[in-house]
Amino acid sequence: MRLLPTSAAFIWMLACFIFGLLAFLALPLSMTFTGMKFLEDCPVQPLIPLYLLVGGVIGSLKVTLLLYDSTRMRQLLSKSVVIDDDDDDEYPWRQNAHKYYIHLTLSLFLFLWFILGNYWVFSVYLPNFIPPFHQPQDYCDKTLYIFAVGVLIISHTVLFLLIFCSCCIYFFSRQRYSSEED
Repeated sequence: MRLLPTSAAFIWMLACFIFGLLAFLALPLSMTFTGMKFLEDCPVQPLIPLYLLVGGVIGSLKVTLLLYDSTRMRQLLSKSVVIDDDDDDEYPWRQNAHKYYIHLTLSLFLFLWFILGNYWVFSVYLPNFIPPFHQPQDYCDKTLYIFAVGVLIISHTVLFLLIFCSCCIYFFSRQRYSSEED
């Protein structure tokens, strides 16, 4: 019994999985490393590096789980056969309830963390980047702050594009459905 196939298809699938993992993990991992590196470098709002650190770790976990589930589903679908009845036990690629709740919990946490991050970052918009002589705790490292603002801008852009594309798909599918009825 072979546990790992040595075919070219498996090697190709593994290479694609690793590339996808690295591509989708670039932002969460950079958030994690930036948050760790500058953990003590923003006394004016010490929650900014914490926002990056925790958001990066949880985001990395979410991306890893999504890629694993996607790869696992693809693998199961390639081995599936057509089944006549709708018995859920016969469909191994369907998500079970605990995986669904794990993904839901992580998504809700990331959304709430995103809202908190917006408040923390923009509540001290453009802080002093060099510690003032008279108030040495009234500053935030420039690299940390600009990176946090950049992460939020990227997140807002992706969120806007997702909402816009979803609305377009909904609109065009309704339009197509209504034209097929006529």
